[in-house]
Amino acid sequence: MTEPSGGAAVGGGRREPPVFEDRSTRKRRAVVEAATELFLQHGYAGTSMDQIAAAAAVSKPTVYKFFADKEQLLAAIVLGTLDRAGAPFLTALTRLAQTSRLDHDLAVLGRHYLQTVMQPRVLQLRRLVIGASHDLPGVARAYYERAPEQTLRALADCFGKLAARGLLRIENPDAAAAHFAFLVLGRALDKSLFCGDHPFPAADLTAQSDAGVSAFLAAYGRPPG
Repeated sequence: MTEPSGGAAVGGGRREPPVFEDRSTRKRRAVVEAATELFLQHGYAGTSMDQIAAAAAVSKPTVYKFFADKEQLLAAIVLGTLDRAGAPFLTALTRLAQTSRLDHDLAVLGRHYLQTVMQPRVLQLRRLVIGASHDLPGVARAYYERAPEQTLRALADCFGKLAARGLLRIENPDAAAAHFAFLVLGRALDKSLFCGDHPFPAADLTAQSDAGVSAFLAAYGRPPG
């Protein structure tokens, strides 16, 4: 038997059609949601599979049916969150490679990039993984490869295509991608790792991103004419 999981609200108040889940899918989702909250409240070491099963209202064998151990469960939560958060940005990068309005569209992309990284749940999991990295090096490496490294590769690929079209002056796309990332993320990301999920007002984030994009274009943009 399947049951709807509920529709999500989208722009203008319209709700998406509910997603129907079978019993197994519904239980797995309950385990993931319960584990996420417990990990963020108590940390990785402070959370047990017994606690997760109780919070999800399932048996402990049910938890192990979906996840072999606690590390695999955390990895699924982290990588799933990163994929959902990062997919729209990677799509936007694909579109940027075809732009005819580089200054405008790169500024839009920079804001999108910073907003994506500064999502509270993404920040919370980033801090969690960093804190547990000594005990969970595999999860930490998977996080790095799925988020920062994948993003830098996609940026480098996009910038290489823009340079080939004559819109940027770039000899080393990898270096240019790293410069763009640090110029846009900069202080906001660094401070967020120590000072909570909302260390800057939205207007400050926009200003930081725009300043970073301007500096990037000053270094790599084609001069007028």
